[in-house]
Amino acid sequence: MDSSNPIERSSSSEISFKSASRSLSSNPSRASRGNSVRTGSFHDLGSRPVRLGSRGGDSEMFSASQKEISDEDARLVYLNDPAKSNERFEFAGNSIRTAKYSIISFIPRNLFEQFHRVAYIYFLIIAVLNQLPQLAVFGRGASILPLAFVLLVTAVKDAYEDWRRHMSDRIENNRWAWVLVNDQFQQKKWKDIQIGEVIKIKANDTLPCDMVLLSTSDSTGVAYLQTINLDGESNLKTRYAKQETISNIPEKDKISGLIKCEKPNRNIYGFQANMEVDGKRLSLGPSNIILRGCELKNTAWAIGVAVYCGRETKAMLNSSGAPSKRSWLESRMNSEIIALSLFLIALCTVVSVCAAVWLRRNSDELDTMPFYRRKYFRGSEPENYNYYGLVAEILFTFLMSVIVFQIMIPISLYISMELVRVGQAYLMIRDTQMYDEASNSRFQCRALNINEDLGQIKYVFSDKTGTLTENKMEFQCASAWGVDYSDGKISTQNQQVRCSVKVDGRIVRPKMSVKVDPQLLELSRSGGDSEEVKHVHDFFLALAACNTIVPLIIDDKSDPTAKLMDYQGESPDEQALAFAAAAYGFMLIERTSGHIIIDIHGERQRFNVFGLHEFDSDRKRMSVILGCPDGTVRVFVKGADTSMFSVIDRSLNKKVVRATEGHLHTYSTLGLRTLVIGMRDLSDSEFEDWHFSFEAASTAVIGRAALLRKVASNVERNLTILGASAIEDKLQQGVPEAIESLRTAGIKVWVLTGDKQETAISIGYSSKLLTNKMTQIIINSNSRESCRRCLEDALAMSKKLRAVSETSDNIGTSSDAARGPVLCCRVAPLQKAGIVALVKKRTSEMTLSIGDGANDVSMIQMADVGVGISGQEGRQARMGYMILYNFYRNAVFVFVLFWYALFACFTLTTAINEWSSMLYSIIYTSLPTIVVAILDKDLSRRNLLRYPQLYGAGQRQEAYNRKLFWVTMLDTVWQSLVVFFVPIFAYWASTIDVPSIGDLWTLAVVILVNFHLAMDIIRWNWIFHVAIWGSIVATFICVMILDAFPMFVGYWAIFHIMGEVSFWVCLLGIIITALLPRFVAKVLYQHFTPDDLQIAREVEKFGHQRDIAAEVEMNPIMEPPPRR
Repeated sequence: MDSSNPIERSSSSEISFKSASRSLSSNPSRASRGNSVRTGSFHDLGSRPVRLGSRGGDSEMFSASQKEISDEDARLVYLNDPAKSNERFEFAGNSIRTAKYSIISFIPRNLFEQFHRVAYIYFLIIAVLNQLPQLAVFGRGASILPLAFVLLVTAVKDAYEDWRRHMSDRIENNRWAWVLVNDQFQQKKWKDIQIGEVIKIKANDTLPCDMVLLSTSDSTGVAYLQTINLDGESNLKTRYAKQETISNIPEKDKISGLIKCEKPNRNIYGFQANMEVDGKRLSLGPSNIILRGCELKNTAWAIGVAVYCGRETKAMLNSSGAPSKRSWLESRMNSEIIALSLFLIALCTVVSVCAAVWLRRNSDELDTMPFYRRKYFRGSEPENYNYYGLVAEILFTFLMSVIVFQIMIPISLYISMELVRVGQAYLMIRDTQMYDEASNSRFQCRALNINEDLGQIKYVFSDKTGTLTENKMEFQCASAWGVDYSDGKISTQNQQVRCSVKVDGRIVRPKMSVKVDPQLLELSRSGGDSEEVKHVHDFFLALAACNTIVPLIIDDKSDPTAKLMDYQGESPDEQALAFAAAAYGFMLIERTSGHIIIDIHGERQRFNVFGLHEFDSDRKRMSVILGCPDGTVRVFVKGADTSMFSVIDRSLNKKVVRATEGHLHTYSTLGLRTLVIGMRDLSDSEFEDWHFSFEAASTAVIGRAALLRKVASNVERNLTILGASAIEDKLQQGVPEAIESLRTAGIKVWVLTGDKQETAISIGYSSKLLTNKMTQIIINSNSRESCRRCLEDALAMSKKLRAVSETSDNIGTSSDAARGPVLCCRVAPLQKAGIVALVKKRTSEMTLSIGDGANDVSMIQMADVGVGISGQEGRQARMGYMILYNFYRNAVFVFVLFWYALFACFTLTTAINEWSSMLYSIIYTSLPTIVVAILDKDLSRRNLLRYPQLYGAGQRQEAYNRKLFWVTMLDTVWQSLVVFFVPIFAYWASTIDVPSIGDLWTLAVVILVNFHLAMDIIRWNWIFHVAIWGSIVATFICVMILDAFPMFVGYWAIFHIMGEVSFWVCLLGIIITALLPRFVAKVLYQHFTPDDLQIAREVEKFGHQRDIAAEVEMNPIMEPPPRR
């Protein structure tokens, strides 16, 4: 998908289908460059200045350069006059804010976000009810403490995270910049910079705002910027000041003028403006603006005027702010909590209805009836308790039931989840496989809320540059004058050569070594006059000259007596080609405003640069017009094969053209990025015509881009083909293998990039995102309606492929074609976020975004997960189990209280000490589940990587789903019945008191739920033993301490009952009887219908992989149920 909007197309849209084939791709720079003066001489031109142009000031991709900016749509910026600039409209200051909260908004907003959890609302209602005298089952303060504690802990965590954002904002806003004040540059904080102020940036400084470039330390007005913080690309970009402003010295010359520019927008690749200086009206474009966040490199200083500040800068407009993310499990928990709430209401309704019947039947005996006793006999005369009538008593019974059974909804679960996430994050941070030794940096988990979502990802959205690739190009091979110097494959045996030259008496070698073909190297060194040798020389001359490379001489750390030649430019492709030319003896050693110097096998030759037409998305090629030492003028052109063959004269050397086409196809099938090189000589009249048109187009105020494009098209014709180059874009280590594993795991990978369509497709093949077995559906459109039609056609084609896949025996090939990856090209940062949002809205699948630059921030924030793929697998499974286990352990306890209420005349008298009720979820049972959720794992890293299909368990929500929830609840009912009735029957005829049997129930439930957890542990270690058996021991100790206080009901009860043998027999019988059905069901299930994880665990436990001849058969990755 190409989201660019080219102005000139033969048709409004196109859609093409390619099956079992791939398109040839080219990869020139997409750099945007403005105007600067380049001097040269040609016959009668003398030393008259000649302008070097390009698509320059207007962006045909994003702005309509043919249109004048109206006053209503324009921003007026007066140079060096911030007061007048802000007189009509008070523009935004340069202060930025990425934090979510302020001191005033923190409490209400944070509470609002926290109460998205349904359980919190539930416990708030419980706390309010418990404040009423008629319903005060527990102490009023005790009922508020659990909720208050949970809210406080979460608020402290959120406050800390936001405090870090505030600190980052403060550091950013308080940085210093040099601002022109009273004809002198003075230091001023970034936050105080205003629109219209003139700012001076020094080398290696970061730009504080978006500025129009006025002048630089270079006499031609060029500035070199590193935009890695903006788009993730480390190569340098060139920006230019207008010739009319580069000579002004702000401290001496009064700077004045007016800039009329477009209003702030998110397009980081486009800019449209006009500037009036000294009575002249100049057009401005993307090559004349430098953006906030970029760094000035290889330029001593640059001066510009602020046009966009603070939140109106393009970088900030592409940041959608810090979102509040919640994991899928947490969102799904809300529905389960609602179900438990309804179940709780049902229990309370049963108790209240039964209480109503009991009160009606025993209305005459309420004064002395056990469990009720309406009269109070302590005084001299009996007094009646407050009796509000039957209806009120029923209502009070219902509400008191809600309070007593409140732990059915486990508020401690949220604290447990936070602790588990912290533990998981720690393990991920300490993962040695996610440690970069070169930069001494580790993985960082900045959002603990969504760790468990890593186990359920269905869509991965990735940036290309710096994420899939290292953005480092390597020249691999070439086709020169119809001869392939690669033998159809990438040679790993060719020698690496770094030619050297002498500059100022010192040996200078290229910084990068390049593999060279011995035969081609010999031809390049040959001094013969044969046609083949001449064309080989012209081929490498084109590689060295047709670019925007700036050569820089740097120190060689390995050899103090030598120097290194480094090539800096906007495109890593150009850098690779320049280093390749140098390796073959054509070393670019100098570039000035009007000429370049190339050392050709020890002989320096000077070429006058009369003009340069840079790459644009319509022509898909670039050209340079050179005045050669022999007095001739030549135009050298390089570009994509699709555009170059349309301007090559096929009547000349047909065999060479056909051979080159075949070589290009071969290179493309190897995943290499290809360019075609051509040239022709210009006659005097042709040069004069071109020069006149070029001057007129370069100085045009309106429609400059279209005029320059037309001039370039006129000169780039009837070319003689010289050859083709093949470059490998170095992928990040392990990218093809990772993408293959993701595909095997059923994860769909989309690549969203700002690069050209050809570049994206080429990388798609080299990274194994695309394969020759897939059917390509390419959509290009420049309007909404045409795009809609193309998408409808594509969907129809996809449905046909899907229908074929359902009837085809070869499911893999057809299925990949119907459900293959997606490449989106020429997308702006916010468009990336829009694509992610579209998938989330239409599919309800879990999404993950990966990026490395500021242009990826919105995409990362929009996705469910905006972090890298973790090396710690199986996290969702353990977290899902922990949630179910928390529901289970609390439900067992509540059901015991419920059964007792039915035997206590429905009066909600509790046999269990109220302190034990409070400590149950805090001390008795909390630690084991947290430890297990953090440390237990399904399989080893090796097997998880070997069988990516195992990831499908998370996508299918096998560890946590509605069926498992209700099965767990049924098991809970059985276990609670066993816990309650075994002691009842055992002590039915005894004189044991209620607190004693309550202690027995408490201990039985704690031992039961811990044994339940122990049955499900996969990999035991000493920490698990300490946590589980230690919790049981801690429960015994706590119960004995509570019963040792005389002020509590049940004083010394536990010591009486523990002395009887029946007590221990009851505990043993409860554990065996309660867990037996679950144990039998688990054994039968794992034996007859094992899942993928169980099979892999058996293989890992009982045999080594090398001893197993047959492959383990995995279940196919099926589409998971929609997320709700």
